[in-house]
Amino acid sequence: MSAGNENKFVLPDMDDKFIAGQVLSGQKEFFRLLVERHKREVNAMGISFLRNADDAEDFTQEVFLKAFHSLEQFQGKSKFSTWLYRIAYNTAINSVNRRKDYMSLADNDDREGSFLTPEESSVKSAVRQSVRQAVSELPEKYRICIDLFFFYDCSYEEIEKITGNTVNTVKSHVFRAKKILREKLSDL
Repeated sequence: MSAGNENKFVLPDMDDKFIAGQVLSGQKEFFRLLVERHKREVNAMGISFLRNADDAEDFTQEVFLKAFHSLEQFQGKSKFSTWLYRIAYNTAINSVNRRKDYMSLADNDDREGSFLTPEESSVKSAVRQSVRQAVSELPEKYRICIDLFFFYDCSYEEIEKITGNTVNTVKSHVFRAKKILREKLSDL
C-alpha cells in the first residue's frame, strides 16, 4: 500500500457509502473503518438483546461478518447504518427467538456522567431505576422501537427498514410506549 492510500484512512469526511464502495472495489482493509464507526451501536444492540457482554461481543463479530459477506447487497438507498442495523436486528431477533430474552438499552449504565454531585448522582440513579422499571414492563415490540428511536436516534423510516414494520406501526408503537411511560413516570 502506498503512502497515499494510508492517508485515505485518516480522512474524517469519508461517508459510509464511499467506504463501502472502496471495500467492494477490492480495498477490503477499508471495512475496518465501518467496524470502528458502528461497533459501539451494534454491540449495544447485542447487549440489549443478549444481556451478556461476552455474547454481545460474539454477536457484534457475527453481525460485521455477515455485513462484510453481503456488502454487495448494500445499494446505498438508505444510510449504511440503517442497512447494518437491519442485519443486527435480524441476527438479534433470531438469537432472542432461541433465548426469549430482551433488555432495553435503558438498562445500560455506561451513559452515566462522571461530574455529578452526590445528590445529583442519587437523583439520577433513582430516575434511571424508575425508567428501567417502566421500560422493562413495556411489551417487547414497544421496547425495541423505543430503543431504536431514542437510543440509536433512528427515524421512523429507519426503524421500518430495521424491524420490517410499517412506518405507521412504528409510529404507533413509539406513541403507545411514550404514553405508557408518561403514565408510569408521572410521579417523577
